Amino acid sequence: MEDINTKPSYIAEVLTEALPYIRRFKGKSIVIKYGGNAMSDKTLKADFARDVVLMKLVGMNPIVVHGGGPQIGETLSKIGKKTEFIDGMRVTDSETMDIVEMVLGGLVNKEIVNLINLHGGDAVGLSGKDGGLIKAKKMIVKKDSPELDVPEIIDLGHVGDVHSIDKSVIDTLIKEDSIPVVAPIGIDESGQSYNINADLVAGKIAEVLSAEKLIILTNTKGLLDKVGDVLTGISVKEVDNLIKDGTIHGGMLPKIRSALDAVHGGVQTSHIIDGRVKHAVLLEILTDEGVGTLIHRESSLD
Repeated sequence: MEDINTKPSYIAEVLTEALPYIRRFKGKSIVIKYGGNAMSDKTLKADFARDVVLMKLVGMNPIVVHGGGPQIGETLSKIGKKTEFIDGMRVTDSETMDIVEMVLGGLVNKEIVNLINLHGGDAVGLSGKDGGLIKAKKMIVKKDSPELDVPEIIDLGHVGDVHSIDKSVIDTLIKEDSIPVVAPIGIDESGQSYNINADLVAGKIAEVLSAEKLIILTNTKGLLDKVGDVLTGISVKEVDNLIKDGTIHGGMLPKIRSALDAVHGGVQTSHIIDGRVKHAVLLEILTDEGVGTLIHRESSLD
């Protein structure tokens, strides 16, 4: 008899725990940077799509921003195009930019849209070029060199930074009960296209929407302290200290900077979560424990 009651009672407990969060985040915008294993594993992809659809059904407004680095690299390899990276950023000439647009704005974006719609959502795919959503500017990279008196200026080609976001495009889709799925490609005033880091785009979109949350999916458990334990809740000031003392370094830095900038820009909380966990997004939003690191302002612990 105990076995019969275990599962139903557990489900009831889960729903009861989720209820206050559902009520609290109804009508709120939540920007999700989708990447890592969650984008490549078949089961995790389906889980992510279900999570986003459920969020929309209970009244939240999810906005998905996706990367696609591995898919771009794979396509470039197929056509025999070699890629150079400088400080983790892909040097992007005009030919490479054409491939980036095709892969990000076409293949990857449409796959995510189709998957969400397959699970009952109404997703609409767009790139930053659509409706002037993302105005870009060329990224200027300066590198200090011991033999030079002034920093060296490195030209990464069509690699851009966010100049501005026109939130009216996303607002329109939200009003129509759609789920925006954004490819991180921007355009400058002269019509040049730029590939922009997806973490950066997600953070800027969260800022202009005054979103409740920015959630960044990664292939790590979250932010780790010096002994490798997950920091579940941490303030902006504490994160700054961890960057200064070198605890946070390497590939995690761009993600953390986007998360911090978002909170500084008015987003309530930023989350670095483990995208390898099934239903990671729902677990982070609707449970007490979550599955990663929550970054908050000094005065709140949302």
